[in-house]
Amino acid sequence: MIIVILFLIVSFIIGAIPNGYLITNLVAGIDIRQHGSKNIGATNVGRVIGWKYGFIVLILDALKGILPVLFVNFYLPKFVDTSFMQDPLYLPIAAGAIAILGHVYTPFLGFRGGKGVATALGVCLTLVPITTVVAIFVFFTVYKLSGYVSLGSILASGSMPIIYKLFHIFYRPDNYSLTMLVILICIALLILILHRENIIRLIKGEELKAVGKGKTGEA
Repeated sequence: MIIVILFLIVSFIIGAIPNGYLITNLVAGIDIRQHGSKNIGATNVGRVIGWKYGFIVLILDALKGILPVLFVNFYLPKFVDTSFMQDPLYLPIAAGAIAILGHVYTPFLGFRGGKGVATALGVCLTLVPITTVVAIFVFFTVYKLSGYVSLGSILASGSMPIIYKLFHIFYRPDNYSLTMLVILICIALLILILHRENIIRLIKGEELKAVGKGKTGEA
């Protein structure tokens, strides 16, 4: 049990690394929390110092979700017998969920981090790649039609439990995990809650669309 707890603590620490803050400070000597939407995520980094760096943050934040899941999935069984668990996804899901929480509530920045989209993307790509790829298609479709990153993120995350359920009803009923469905619902709700200000701006018509460097916005 101690080893399991240590793995989960490491997952939280990995998730808590504030890549957006570190990169903008290193590249531009600024605190990203004082610029644009004041969010440390990839979208705000891209708007403030350039989309090249925003893409780097996106990849790094996604890796924060991928690495804990892979470590727990492949290395934890070398130290702990997990065969007694009813669902083999319990610990990988737990590691991914904790990494997302580490990103959102990073202790390195006073427990105020990003909105978890990129890290959740990494977790889901590792655990449910087909579902995630379809959700990415949803994101780009919504983004292309509306121009809003935030709206694309909300609808894509919200679509994932539905996509997962339908996929396993029609194609892989043998591989269905209720635990996975529950965590996808929780991720969707978390992202929805964290985007509540964006939703208000969308309703009021005040949400900013994706624009070039130097403009503000939030996703």
